[in-house]
Amino acid sequence: MFDCNKIKEIQEYIKNTGSLSKIVAISKNHPKESVFEAIDCGLREFGENRVQEATSKFYELLNKYPDIVLHLTGPLQTNKVKEALKIFTIFHTLDRVKLAKEFAKHTSIIKSKKFFIQVNTGKEKSKSGVLPDDLKDLFLFCKKDLNLNIIGLMCIPPINEDSKTHFKLLKEMGQGFGLNRFSMGMSSDYKEAINLNSTYIRLGTILFGKRL
Repeated sequence: MFDCNKIKEIQEYIKNTGSLSKIVAISKNHPKESVFEAIDCGLREFGENRVQEATSKFYELLNKYPDIVLHLTGPLQTNKVKEALKIFTIFHTLDRVKLAKEFAKHTSIIKSKKFFIQVNTGKEKSKSGVLPDDLKDLFLFCKKDLNLNIIGLMCIPPINEDSKTHFKLLKEMGQGFGLNRFSMGMSSDYKEAINLNSTYIRLGTILFGKRL
């Protein structure tokens, strides 16, 4: 069951810190009924990791609630780009040239889309994201060569390291490119992200409970 009280608690924390952070409710692996509960609690920003699941869950909801903003928060294969562009507005996991080129093929559609470049701040082999040393080249290629609307950076810190260190690193990198929007913070470290004025905090388990 979706936890409305937790939403109010987090929103109060955001308000008290003077942050402008927004909550993205990560509804992956949770039924449409849970999304309805979140909508009833006032949420309108949702995150999904898979294109097919998002389409089956949100296609009708987006018609009923046109103010819903759907975020793609999981890895995206290039052969799913066309389908993803039909339903998602904000993409958090742009991480390679091949994917960027695929987005750029859809010139008219991407004008209304927003992109975060995912950075692998922990340089973990098991995790997606461009390595920090390669970020400049990818950013300039996406921005100048492809004219993609890159609005900020995203990261998922290593599970056994201090999240705050990685969030600060991400902000430093972003500000070096004139970017001031960041997708950082999850159920286990959202307070640290809020205190650093993360644009989007991606909350799943803390709101929806354990995944099915």
